[in-house]
Amino acid sequence: MNNFVLNQPTTIYFGNDSVANIGKEASEYSKKALIVYGSDRIEKNGVLDQAKKYLKESQVEVSTLSGVDPNPRITSVRKGIEICRKQNIGVLLPIGGGSVIDCAKAIAAGFYCDGDAWDLFAGTATIEKALPLGCVLTLAATGTEMNGNTVISNLETKQKIGAGSPLLRPKFSILDPEYTITVPAYHTAAGTFDIISHVFEQYFDAAKTYLLDRLSEAVVKTCVEFGPIAMKDPANIEARTNLMWAGTLALNGLLNTGRGGDWAVHPIEHELSAYYDITHGVGLAILTPAWMEYVLDGDNAYKFTNLGRGVFGLELNDDSVESAKKTIDALRDFIQSIGMPLSLKEVGIGQGNLEIMASNVTGGGKSTVGNFKSLEAKDVLAIYKKCLN
Repeated sequence: MNNFVLNQPTTIYFGNDSVANIGKEASEYSKKALIVYGSDRIEKNGVLDQAKKYLKESQVEVSTLSGVDPNPRITSVRKGIEICRKQNIGVLLPIGGGSVIDCAKAIAAGFYCDGDAWDLFAGTATIEKALPLGCVLTLAATGTEMNGNTVISNLETKQKIGAGSPLLRPKFSILDPEYTITVPAYHTAAGTFDIISHVFEQYFDAAKTYLLDRLSEAVVKTCVEFGPIAMKDPANIEARTNLMWAGTLALNGLLNTGRGGDWAVHPIEHELSAYYDITHGVGLAILTPAWMEYVLDGDNAYKFTNLGRGVFGLELNDDSVESAKKTIDALRDFIQSIGMPLSLKEVGIGQGNLEIMASNVTGGGKSTVGNFKSLEAKDVLAIYKKCLN
């Protein structure tokens, strides 16, 4: 295990009616707030009205930005910045899933950017300051409610790029599992695999991290157990509770302490989302088994077999490549069981853009991606091709 620093300043309000804390928390930063959200689901399930009620009680004036898309667009970020500047907004309050929260984070940083907000993602500007934000989570998936990361899409340039800073960590996050009950089965499944993928990106590391490996396996096992239950019985509060907290623990920094992780599958998927606007968790479900097969060898097979024993309960007597492949088969079976696709063909994607996408992942072929096993552009292209059918 490597040396590490862990700082988690976000205050978490977890549980039923925790939204009652939004007014007192927001008012600590400003009396003018911008609520950011996507679909009308938060209007129908009552969370928007509840949030406005508690904000009004704390004398916080509310403006709104709605219509944030999955794979949030830079266009929405620009709209939000304009609202904030015109109305002197002092705190951002995204209500929704990872896309909405990521959009609000980009607004928070872009508010202080002298140029265009996209410069923060294109690498021509840096995040020096940000508006404070708190959030109300309504979808278990990305973990953005307790970290400083954000990912934004630019449809004009066909790019999906992440940025990060401790300044983008939410000051507080409200996690009420009841708000996830109305999430459709498809998005529950996609969110569940997003959580799993976040864990895998940290789990697959060469460092000897026994405790972290067991913690990671527990989070994945929780998803494997409760994802299908939440899909079949949306109102099952035990399932929703476990998935929500699993999503937060998967990417709040805890599981990455003492190791670097791999982080290859995410940028490979970002190209799929940028070019084809598919759901992030869906792309991860397609790519992950293929990546596993591609990087598997005799030296790292033990990671896969440990995963198979700890998550899927496989009785594997050795750490051979053949035993490791049984874990990958079990993962594929799980992905299929929750209705996620296993090939690009299933989501209407062919070979057309794969070469340029592989080049983009590796900086025009000038760099590599991944730490568990370093991948060049040709390797990324091979993984894409493995996913075609």
